Amino acid sequence: MKTTAMKTTATILALLLALPACGQQRSAPKQATKTTHVRAANDADPALWVVKDKDTTVYLFGTIHVLKPGLSWFDEAVKTAFDRSDTLALEMVEPDKATAQGIITAKGLNPTGPTLTERLPANKRAAYTRTLTDLGLPANALDRMKPWYAAMNLSLLPIMKMGYDPAQGPETVLTAAAKASGKKVAALETFEQQIGFFDGLSPSAQTQFLLSTVDEVPKAGEEMSKMVDEWSRGDPDALARDMNDSLKDSPEVAKTLLTDRNARWAKWIENRMKTPGTVFVAVGAGHLAGPQSVQAHLMRDKVKVSRIRY
Repeated sequence: MKTTAMKTTATILALLLALPACGQQRSAPKQATKTTHVRAANDADPALWVVKDKDTTVYLFGTIHVLKPGLSWFDEAVKTAFDRSDTLALEMVEPDKATAQGIITAKGLNPTGPTLTERLPANKRAAYTRTLTDLGLPANALDRMKPWYAAMNLSLLPIMKMGYDPAQGPETVLTAAAKASGKKVAALETFEQQIGFFDGLSPSAQTQFLLSTVDEVPKAGEEMSKMVDEWSRGDPDALARDMNDSLKDSPEVAKTLLTDRNARWAKWIENRMKTPGTVFVAVGAGHLAGPQSVQAHLMRDKVKVSRIRY
């Protein structure tokens, strides 16, 4: 029987940008800004919303941060909205490699003291070690990582082996398109802030995140595929159900990664509406689904949000 924990990895990846995993290198995006579909099976129509007044328009687009090649999503209404925008706003703009690595080293590693394996409950160590070796890693490969960073690596590695790639994610594709067309690229958060969300979790929450990830690695691909399917068919209600189910037993994680950020981003949008122009906001799809979504916060503040149907 599928448990709540089985969905946590895919949920986290839908909420937060993929972090550098075991020194992975991003390749150049292969997806062009096409306007025709490759074939119907690869056609994705993700949900899109708009907030507008007489001189300002803000589009809201939910992303899945890592995708497989060949999925046609940057077309139709999404492409039209992007082309009309003068600014692309992302969760964060990735810093240069040296800066990112410095932040990760400072926040994600624990160079002294007991190893990560030694810090885990004794009855969980064998499963943790087996997960590493099944992924082709040495048993001590992550021993100097903090639990949250080890969990992120274990979240990413199995799905990357299945062909999911940050270079195929909408953020990478949109950023390349924005730079090519001379659009401004803005950030709602910094890379250091995003790392801080994980590093600021309590020790118990970090350890539980890691142990849940170990439990779910065998089905990570299945859960990721389900979320991508929900995203592709533009079904935020189904996505919300999965997101809410996966986080209901992790209130600290839900508050830190979802609800608090949604409230801040809604305020950012409300303030941005005071300045004329058109902005294409692209954030993790989980932030635009459910009763605590960005749209829900906006509507509670009497800001009208409309779904664009296409």
